[in-house]
Amino acid sequence: MRRQRTELQAWLCGEIVLSGLLAASLALLLTYPALRAEYDRPQLLLVLETTMALAGILVALLAGVRFSVTGLRTDLLLAAGFLIWSLSTMAFAIVPVLEGGSLSRADGWAALAGGIAGQGLIAAAPFVGGRSRLRDRAVRDTVLVAAVALAALWVLLRAHGGALPTLTAPPGVADAPRGLASALAVQALLDLLAVVGWGRRFAKTGDDLAPWLALGFTLQGFAALHLVFTPPRGTTYVVAGDYLRMLAFALMLVGAWRAIRSAELGRAIAEERARVAREIHDGLAQYLFAVSTHAQMLEAGTPVDEVGPQLKEAAALAQQEARFAILALSSASGTAPFDSALRRYVEFLTADGELAVDLEIDPGIRLAPDEQIEIFRIVQEGLGNVRRHANATHADVVVGRRVSGERFVAIEDDGEGFPPEAPTAGHGLRNMRARASSIDGGFSIRSTPGLGTALEVVLRT
Repeated sequence: MRRQRTELQAWLCGEIVLSGLLAASLALLLTYPALRAEYDRPQLLLVLETTMALAGILVALLAGVRFSVTGLRTDLLLAAGFLIWSLSTMAFAIVPVLEGGSLSRADGWAALAGGIAGQGLIAAAPFVGGRSRLRDRAVRDTVLVAAVALAALWVLLRAHGGALPTLTAPPGVADAPRGLASALAVQALLDLLAVVGWGRRFAKTGDDLAPWLALGFTLQGFAALHLVFTPPRGTTYVVAGDYLRMLAFALMLVGAWRAIRSAELGRAIAEERARVAREIHDGLAQYLFAVSTHAQMLEAGTPVDEVGPQLKEAAALAQQEARFAILALSSASGTAPFDSALRRYVEFLTADGELAVDLEIDPGIRLAPDEQIEIFRIVQEGLGNVRRHANATHADVVVGRRVSGERFVAIEDDGEGFPPEAPTAGHGLRNMRARASSIDGGFSIRSTPGLGTALEVVLRT
């Protein structure tokens, strides 16, 4: 907590200093117009625009990678915003120039409108919470919607190109035309909202990417103000605002790379190990306590014939728990450790012959480390319920994948079952629902008196 507070104070100081320097530079240029420098360098402008577009695409990719890991909607909106922003720049501000033409009003306004739309998504992202279950589908839909929106924007602006305001200041005019100034003012307001939103997120969650984005959008906001008060004389001119935008994209790219590479992935590993540590505590500690209790009973004079079987069973369960925890800690990829642990558990559970269990695991299924742990616990809890309450003689456990690609875990028994109106909110079922929810899985159960019970967990896509 103290470290986060120190980092927040450092970011606030940096934000204040940066804003003060940028405001002072803008005031200086407005006070002394002779200091303004603009150059008719179409090739340099093309290089700057291309570099910024590529940097934006890289930030979008990095945010998409983080979304695939965390499932946070904030990361999805962030990736979508940078993608729309960068693609609109590529399609409307770079490609027309590369084809040998000049930047038309329609192309210029399409690039500007795409940038505003992208900035709007980025500014809204830190205020959106929750996780997305359908991660792959969400990414595909986002790319498709972005492409369709940009195409529709281009067609619309092409149809009304003659009525659009100019993108540059006429000779003798010191500031941007009214339409362009309004659009740039909207950009500046969105940049301010992004600074506030990402700063707030950094203060609340300690998100390592948030301070970099806040600093980057501080630069973007002042770049928009520069273009309002010191607009270029032509679409091929390079002005101070272009350099500020370039610096902003570079800063956000470096921040995204550093945050995702060194902090977010490291945090994911730490969280995974902490989860396994909790599993060791919740499972292994109970069996060790049982071993200790039975040992004390032996020490107190309880006959060995009475305590010995319970002591042996508790020790075997403790050994199984320890083995699974070690396998879970080392399960960086693949499902072989998971398969081994689950099969050994079923062998132990059925050793006394009271319950027969058929276990089927699809050899091609891929399970993330968190899924392996929670599925093991769900199967453990489910078979424990079958053994204790169902009076069943046989159970089927399937960890598989349907033709559609949907992954699932199913447990079915031939026990007594229960009527649909019977309450099913015992601790075992609540635990399984909670574990399924923790890995973004769906949980369902059905039962018929005399025909057994079947439960299913549908895993995230």
